[in-house]
Amino acid sequence: MALYRSVREPELALTSWDEPMRRAFVAQQFDAQAAQYRQHYPGAEFLLLQLGDAVIGRLYLHRTQRELRLMEVTLQPSERGKGLGTALTKALLTIADQQQLPVTLHVEPFNPAYRLYQRLGFTKLREHNYYHFMQRLPIIADTSR
Repeated sequence: MALYRSVREPELALTSWDEPMRRAFVAQQFDAQAAQYRQHYPGAEFLLLQLGDAVIGRLYLHRTQRELRLMEVTLQPSERGKGLGTALTKALLTIADQQQLPVTLHVEPFNPAYRLYQRLGFTKLREHNYYHFMQRLPIIADTSR
């Protein structure tokens, strides 16, 4: 929940809520997100990223026969900007290429990760509410060599 809150902190800073109200809001939003993920992505993998004993992030994935959906990558504020999100995304793209699966995701266009996804070959397919739905097609390995 603390990790989830770290992402929502800029929004909370805009409110005049006291700390109990902020905690209640974050808990409600966290629970709603978890319910939505379970409903729409049955069988998804909800992974915690650890460095030693410390949880430094979370990685949520949903694999089907048709795609690898990157549902979420969240890193602790102290771990952001160090290239970990890029490394994780590149590793997922390698796996998807090996399995010849497209990788899809939803991202807000103002999210700093949006530019990363563009650099890694994702293209916007459509907009839905505040999110852009992006896809990166698998790279076909050259087997003629």
